[in-house]
Amino acid sequence: MLTSLIIPCYNEEDVLPLLWHSLETVTEELREKSEFEFIFVDDGSKDGTLKKIKELALEDSRVTYLSFSRNFGKEAAMYAGLCNAKGDYAAIMDADMQDPPSLLPEMFRLMEEGYDSVAARRVSRAGEPKIRSLGARLFYRLINRISDADIVDGARDFRLMKREMVDAVVAMSEYHRFSKGIFGWVGFKTCWLPYENVERAAGETKWSFWGLLKYSVEGMINFSQAPLSIASWCGIGLTGVSFVMILFIIVRKLLFGDPVAGWPSLACIIVFLGGIELLCMGIMGQYLAKTYMEVKGRPHCIVGETNREDAKKIL
Repeated sequence: MLTSLIIPCYNEEDVLPLLWHSLETVTEELREKSEFEFIFVDDGSKDGTLKKIKELALEDSRVTYLSFSRNFGKEAAMYAGLCNAKGDYAAIMDADMQDPPSLLPEMFRLMEEGYDSVAARRVSRAGEPKIRSLGARLFYRLINRISDADIVDGARDFRLMKREMVDAVVAMSEYHRFSKGIFGWVGFKTCWLPYENVERAAGETKWSFWGLLKYSVEGMINFSQAPLSIASWCGIGLTGVSFVMILFIIVRKLLFGDPVAGWPSLACIIVFLGGIELLCMGIMGQYLAKTYMEVKGRPHCIVGETNREDAKKIL
């Protein structure tokens, strides 16, 4: 059996030697169960990441690298790795070792019990900023309520999958990808493997709070129509309120003859309604922008350099 290990990298020069040492140890332990290929996807790194990967490729023929022509993002890197994976199994893991390679033996053991996928989930967020942890918990609760994607709280992209699930994920070729939602949407029998949070082995995180917030909004838009429904219900509700206010003004005029009082409150109402209208237009604009990008049919990424002759370069 062959297993493909897909490792997206962006400015991970410092951590790669530590990662490779850990991978060598773990794969040696698993050599009786599977052979391995290592697919490093360089997402347009600006440091010496690609140089380090090339050195690994010279040392070990199992190492394949795909270097993007520019930075296309982690989602594109995972997609490129899956599209080029040859294995009966495929695993995705981060290069920063927050997805511990030491979990792979347990993943293989669980796969032998009949699962199609074994996915890692963090049961703690020790070491993370509190506001980021709170935002993550709220996001998981919200997206599971408003979408049909099954996303477990603390879920990581780190998972081991059978070929059938890999093919299903690759077949979902949408431009704006949200892999956590895609993994849940395609289904298959999945076992969740809990583990304690592990801090980066070296280097700095590439995710800022606002980057994570933007990624979360994209996930909700990709897998739910609830924001559009909210915009519609806001319109219906405010129409009803305005009708009641019209009746109130008519009755007030007939009874008291003073229809023009309350200009400050009227100005507040106008500003409020204007804000609601802009919010609804913004929600619809987000969906329209996603549709616009999908219709263009642009590739997810372009591989500028690789050491594999049969690699898919425009995906």
